[in-house]
Amino acid sequence: MSNTITVQSDKAKDRAVTLRNRARVGGNQNLLFWYRELYRDQFRNFPNPAALSMLEIGSGTSPLKQFHSNVLSSDVLDLDYLDLVFDCHEIDKLGAIEDNSLDVITLTNVLHHLKSPIAFLNRAASKLKSGGNVIATEPFFSVLSTLIFKYLHHEMVDFQISEPELVHVQGPLASANIALPWLIFFRKHEWLRRLNASYDLESLSLRPFSSLSYMLTGGISHRLPIPGFIYSALFPIDLALSRSFPSFCAAFFTVTLTRR
Repeated sequence: MSNTITVQSDKAKDRAVTLRNRARVGGNQNLLFWYRELYRDQFRNFPNPAALSMLEIGSGTSPLKQFHSNVLSSDVLDLDYLDLVFDCHEIDKLGAIEDNSLDVITLTNVLHHLKSPIAFLNRAASKLKSGGNVIATEPFFSVLSTLIFKYLHHEMVDFQISEPELVHVQGPLASANIALPWLIFFRKHEWLRRLNASYDLESLSLRPFSSLSYMLTGGISHRLPIPGFIYSALFPIDLALSRSFPSFCAAFFTVTLTRR
């Protein structure tokens, strides 16, 4: 009984934090600008994103639906503005979405919160059409961003894990290792190969996205008083630097996986 009460308490706390963070994102115009540019980059290869059959995982705080109203929003937390509520680790059992029906499954800063991201990705493939895509954006560890993520960010960074999983799982927000996706896609090739049966790894796309521009918005926790016209002028410079010198200053990357 006590474990059940603890889980319910954790979910109630995470729900309250999610609602607070969602309001903060909506009130931070520079952060919304950053997300808008991210979504443009995520869907750059699609001539008409509005025509896609698309599911977002981890939509609690995400503003994606403001920019693409056709996306099905989802989260493990029961929030009244979502289209679907389910545990994404069991996406293959989700009857609300037919197998082989989606063009895109998208996630932004969600993979590093999942207990078993590789297991999730393999199960998610069942819902994609052949040639459909998973598009995920996650933290990238460069010289600059490593200092920020390790010493100025509240989520755990652990490069020494022996398996691509979270060892200690508390709640959907509290559980995290922000190094996990970067390790899978850039360092641990044996982990990446576990996706080979579901996805064409020959067509794997890894693209840096932004350097300090997310931090200059203040993120979700704070809103920095940078005028929008200055921020929007600095953003393309920041983006160009992240792509010209990713190992030095990139802070995020977008991975695109294509289902076999």
